Parts: sequence; C-alpha cells; structure tokens
Amino acid sequence: MSLTTAFVSELIWAANQSQHLTTFEKRRLLERAVATIRDMREQAGIPSSNTEADAVIELQTIAGAIDNRTEEQIAAALLDAADMIRTLRILLDTGTEVVIKN
Repeated sequence: MSLTTAFVSELIWAANQSQHLTTFEKRRLLERAVATIRDMREQAGIPSSNTEADAVIELQTIAGAIDNRTEEQIAAALLDAADMIRTLRILLDTGTEVVIKN
C-alpha cells in the first residue's frame, strides 16, 4: 500500500470515528490533507484559484475553526479531502494531461 493510499484510508477511518478523535487530531489531519492536495495539484500542473470557491480553501477554513464545526461537518470535510487525494492520485498515476483554459 502506498503512502497516499494509506493516508486516504486514514482520512476515511477518521471520518467514521471523528467523535472519538481529539480536536488536535482532526485539525492535524485536515492540515495534512491540505498540504497533500496542494502538493499533488502542483505535480499535476493544476493551479490554485486562491478563492473561496477552491475546495482546499474550504478545508483549510474548517481546520482553522474546527471548534466551531459539527461532527458531521468535520466528517464531511475529511471525506472530501480523501476523495480529492484519491482523484489526484488517479490523475497522476494515469498520466492524464490537465489543460487549463483561461
């Protein structure tokens, strides 16, 4: 199992067990996910929009205000992060070319 696959599994497990995790653990997982997604996007040549519409910005916002989020919101964010990482992994593994039009 690759590190990426293991991290996706960890995020899914955490989403299903979020009520048993500490605030620090939830925040740290989301921060790691944000860093991973940004790194994978860079590898794939996908620029960040740096707007509120960017899903990574939303994950970062949730991580920063984790005390003000419900368990359902946190679990959804963890699953969203897992899905983004899984999708980017497929994109990178298949060598799919990303074309960004302005």
